[in-house]
Amino acid sequence: MDVEDVVRRAILSMESDAIVASDKDGRIVFWNPGAERIFGYASAHAVGQSLDIIIPERLRKRHWNGYRYVMEGGDSRYGKGDLLAVPAIASDGRNLSVEFTIVPLKSKADDLMGFVAIMRDVTSRFEETRELRRKLAEASK
Repeated sequence: MDVEDVVRRAILSMESDAIVASDKDGRIVFWNPGAERIFGYASAHAVGQSLDIIIPERLRKRHWNGYRYVMEGGDSRYGKGDLLAVPAIASDGRNLSVEFTIVPLKSKADDLMGFVAIMRDVTSRFEETRELRRKLAEASK
């Protein structure tokens, strides 16, 4: 086993960040231990499910419109290393805030097959920032 294989395995098995891969239909095809920790679903449950299990219902239509557009050959303004921040949901219904980057999955023929998202739970930081803003607004009244 070479160093690159060791690095790949270490990254894919990390628990700090979620790594989630989805196919062209938005079905989960890879779910690492970090995704289990953050979202609360075991890999055996998540793999094969729609990404809807982590997308708040109010955002699903917008998400799927964009997902289908990109999969049908449209350009995405994401995937160039942009850090995105969105709401998400955990298996127990808790609201989460996650930051993530996406990487397009392409075949050797350069066909888009799906996406990999690398996500970090930033819920506590988001809530702290929101509380500070609330206090600032009250203080300025």
